[in-house]
Amino acid sequence: MSGERGPEAGSGIGESLPPSPGRRFGDGLAVGPDLRGAAEVAVAQALAPLGGATPDLLCVFVAGGGRGADGDAAAQAGLRAMELGGARTTIGATAGGVIGDGRGVEDVPAVAAWAAILPGVEIRPFRLTVERSETGADVTGLPQLRADDRLAVLLVDPYSFPTGGFLQRCNAVLPGFPLVGGLASVASGPGGNRLFLDGEVLLGGAVGALLGGDVAARAIVSQGCRPIGPTMVVTRAERNLLVELAGAPAYTRLGEIVTALPPAEQELVGRGLQLGVAMNEYAEEHGRGDFLIRGVLGIDVESGAVAVGDVVGVGQSVRFQVRDAAAADEDLTELLAGAVADGPARGALLFSCNGRGRAMFPSADHDVGAVRAGLGTDGVAGFFAAGEIGPVGGRNHLHGFTASVLAFQ
Repeated sequence: MSGERGPEAGSGIGESLPPSPGRRFGDGLAVGPDLRGAAEVAVAQALAPLGGATPDLLCVFVAGGGRGADGDAAAQAGLRAMELGGARTTIGATAGGVIGDGRGVEDVPAVAAWAAILPGVEIRPFRLTVERSETGADVTGLPQLRADDRLAVLLVDPYSFPTGGFLQRCNAVLPGFPLVGGLASVASGPGGNRLFLDGEVLLGGAVGALLGGDVAARAIVSQGCRPIGPTMVVTRAERNLLVELAGAPAYTRLGEIVTALPPAEQELVGRGLQLGVAMNEYAEEHGRGDFLIRGVLGIDVESGAVAVGDVVGVGQSVRFQVRDAAAADEDLTELLAGAVADGPARGALLFSCNGRGRAMFPSADHDVGAVRAGLGTDGVAGFFAAGEIGPVGGRNHLHGFTASVLAFQ
């Protein structure tokens, strides 16, 4: 991947820049087995608010596809959308569900589109590929960052691209530079997803767009959890195994916390216990939003160890968490309110976990409805992802069960 940035480049995270009066956004959604026809309708809806202007950026998301004829249909829908949109830059991906026009739809053929006029913003599309060698794998294709680059949108095929390793490398080489996006989710195995980039359909890797110049945008990552019990220091660990917390076996500490909970909260623990790893070790208190959330994978009662979905080191502060619809709704609402404290957004891209939607809320419309209401805008589109990309604590991470939002002022 490319190397250093200019020293004066900003992070773009939480940055408040005055919005350009010429910015406009539109979104569209069409459902039906004729994916090519759905693409035509969705793109027309997205272009309508632009008043005939050529979009600077078009994002296209196609639900339905996979291998064989279905994959060809998704590819044709993407090609048709890119043709009709006529945008200076177009990116997109296939997904198990898409979001647009104030709705989320899952497990049915559909196309969502999002179009933006972004005066003063320089957009540079890119395609990332993996070159494998005897010493490992190298990612190529990311342009050299310039001093005024602010952020990037990233769409990934999870079966052919090492997302976690790439994000770690970006955090090391490009500290503080935010990436927002999601993992294509229509396929359950290699070769089924499609990515779209400026008139091309790709079978793997990653695509994206670098945004520089007058970028008035903010990344919002809602992890949707509620902490339980106290914050504790890891006093013994072996890779992803928490062996001791605050000097006692991790399982013993967890048992103490669960026993003190009311029955309803204990039931939540049984359905999906999480662990929050504190992003700021020096904070006097750690509450919601101060943790990177990782799943609890299992418990070894005999040894007292708790396995989690990440490597946690000795000395780090952690706090157990639970996730439910109420906590997820409250977390997203609070974060959106903070993001528009200095004015409403004009448009947003939304990458919501495919474990949210109807699996967590009464309907698949929850996240897009919350984002539209919280940001005060109608121009919101995206898809249900197999993993969400976004910054927490100034570092980019691959998340699960989150809503990752890129809001434009």
